Amino acid sequence: MKKNILLLFALSFLIGSDSFSQENPIVLGNARFTIITPELVRLEYALDRKFIDAPTLFAVNRNSRCDEFEVTTNDEGWTHISTSRMRIEYFNDGFPFGQTNFRIFYRQGEKEKRFMIYQKNDREKNLGGTIQTLDGKNGRVEVDNGILSHNGWFILKDDYKPILKNGWIENRPKESVMDRYFFAYDKDYKAALKALTAISGKVPLPRKYALGAWYCRWWDYSADEYRQILKEYKAYDFPLDIMVFDMGWHTQKDAKEGTGHAGNRGWTGYSWNKDLIPNPDKLIKEFKDEDVHVALNDHPHDGIRNHESTYQDFMHSLGKTINEPTPLFDAGDPTYMNSFFKYALEPNEDIGIDFWWLDWQQDYLYPYVRGVHGLTHLEWLNHLYFLHSQKNNKRGMNYSRWSGFGSHRYPIQFSGDYEGTWESLEYQVPFTVTSGNSACFFWAHDIGGFFGEPKEKAWELYTRWTQFGLTNTSLRIHSVYDANLDRRPWLWGETAEKSMRIIYHMRSQMMPYIYSTVWQAHKETLPILRGMYLEFPNDDEAYKQEGQYFWGDVFLAAPITEPGIGEYKIVEKSIWLPEGVWYDFFDNTKYKGNKTVTVSSNIYEFPLFAKGGMPIPMQPYTERMSSTKLNELIIRCFPGVDGQTSSFDLYEDDGMSLDYEKDEKALTTLSYTREKNKHSITVHPTQGTYDGQVKKRSYTIELAASKKASFATIDGKKVKSRYDDEKRVNAIDIPPKNIKSQTTIVIHESE
Repeated sequence: MKKNILLLFALSFLIGSDSFSQENPIVLGNARFTIITPELVRLEYALDRKFIDAPTLFAVNRNSRCDEFEVTTNDEGWTHISTSRMRIEYFNDGFPFGQTNFRIFYRQGEKEKRFMIYQKNDREKNLGGTIQTLDGKNGRVEVDNGILSHNGWFILKDDYKPILKNGWIENRPKESVMDRYFFAYDKDYKAALKALTAISGKVPLPRKYALGAWYCRWWDYSADEYRQILKEYKAYDFPLDIMVFDMGWHTQKDAKEGTGHAGNRGWTGYSWNKDLIPNPDKLIKEFKDEDVHVALNDHPHDGIRNHESTYQDFMHSLGKTINEPTPLFDAGDPTYMNSFFKYALEPNEDIGIDFWWLDWQQDYLYPYVRGVHGLTHLEWLNHLYFLHSQKNNKRGMNYSRWSGFGSHRYPIQFSGDYEGTWESLEYQVPFTVTSGNSACFFWAHDIGGFFGEPKEKAWELYTRWTQFGLTNTSLRIHSVYDANLDRRPWLWGETAEKSMRIIYHMRSQMMPYIYSTVWQAHKETLPILRGMYLEFPNDDEAYKQEGQYFWGDVFLAAPITEPGIGEYKIVEKSIWLPEGVWYDFFDNTKYKGNKTVTVSSNIYEFPLFAKGGMPIPMQPYTERMSSTKLNELIIRCFPGVDGQTSSFDLYEDDGMSLDYEKDEKALTTLSYTREKNKHSITVHPTQGTYDGQVKKRSYTIELAASKKASFATIDGKKVKSRYDDEKRVNAIDIPPKNIKSQTTIVIHESE
């Protein structure tokens, strides 16, 4: 055996067989098997033995493979390929994989199960995935399968999907009969997700500003109205990172040809509406001077037409004259798309537009790329737009709907025009969690819903939705073209404004933790919002908790999704707390795990628990949460279990470039240890460098849910500490010091 084959498999599968050395992939006649990880094997059958080595839009990493397998043959001519997770049996009879020549044995707990090639994924046993869009939906919908299943296996078909040659798409040869991926993982769900990205590419880091606060509304704003919105964010003390211009930014009535949508040919457009925004260059510069990023809505379905300012240059680039018919949008033609990007997108990018919101509502009429079998515009354009956005060493940034397995490589995802109801909020929580089972980690939902009722009826719903937004990967608001529906938080009444300001400020303060968790998603293929079963796969209780989830390593969240009672809209909710010690993040109440507790939340809070003993990196509130330098690091800890040590890695980089892929980043380990009433927090030396890195920073150490300290030390020397009697928090301030140095803070609680 090559490596790590389970003894059980070795004894039960290999006795009586002849073992032989074999390279990976393994070719048996017209069949080829590639062992990607012990949990994942690629199964190919090609009539001409010309197997597909080119990538597809799903499978981009053809070099991913491992040597943890064994190949044997028995006296009857069957070939066995064994890993620690499965055993494949194949009889080379000159036919594709079928019922009589192929089978896979895999483990499910203590039992051995058999998979046959004709089997389909079991929807009832599947733990759920995601769906292309929630457009027009209200409440629960049926999602596509994710990779994770109670069965412990999943089969993914890449048969007949187009391949990429020299960076462009082409049809697969008809001799390629089968191309499938079999996952076998039992209950090791984390290994399954790692296997998925081993073949389909890592989850990339988005631009950091995408994790911040967004303002978006479908409305024809003037330049001065946009300026006023920016001023109001500051005046009302709300942070802002991104301003999105919906389609009112471009001319609409000028379009006289094209397919259009909803009786309007003006959905596609690339020429600024100078009546509303006479000097877009100046307006965009004003936003950029305030460190606010700008995105434009884009419905590319009708391409560049004869009313656009760049039409003549565009036609000349295609070798055509303006007297010829306007060409139909042609995503399958590289010449057309290169010219389209040059004359539709780049003039706007040149004045400072940061990224595009790729919207695609008209594509129900002809959704497929012409000339390419089975390829939707959404899937292909997500790929092209993302690559386009990576110019000049920038991280790709595309905002678009989900387009199936593999599109985790194109964050951020747009979930569509969802109804603003309690039923929708209730379902959006598990929807976001199960999306992680497909490696779809990044959503910028329409917080509050796209459609909805005005503040008199819906302020409580909107406030609770915003609380869920704290833990989502982007805090984005958006709404339909309705004079009564503008989701600026200060327009929804005093109580709603106060509650939402708490959340927005928390989001700003939590950005170091959020960004570090996003790094973990990239490095380990761990969702930011994790189903309880991901951490406790052997506990039946974990599968029942649809309304709660882990938010990274530290937090357990259970958003309120129903109306409350009384003046303060109090809601009681039952929460399952797994093993450990947990603390209410709002009031510092302590709870012991391994049980279900009932908590009450008023409109200013929701069930959010921090795990005891885990250091939480935070920052002071800033109105530009994603771009302010981390000159002061706040480290908040809740008392852990006596005798245990826990740690958390603070991740930092420049937030914008692809240099993190070249290892230009920094990690700072924060550790906590408790010995009875003695709490030790250590800031370890920062490892790594990147452009723009701070050299020194100050620290504020907060020990929450604790008695007043009898004394405290920094590196063995006694120092003063502050104590908040109401919140029961000990705090120690540390002046700026070199990030490469180590600091240990010890807080001795009073007996």
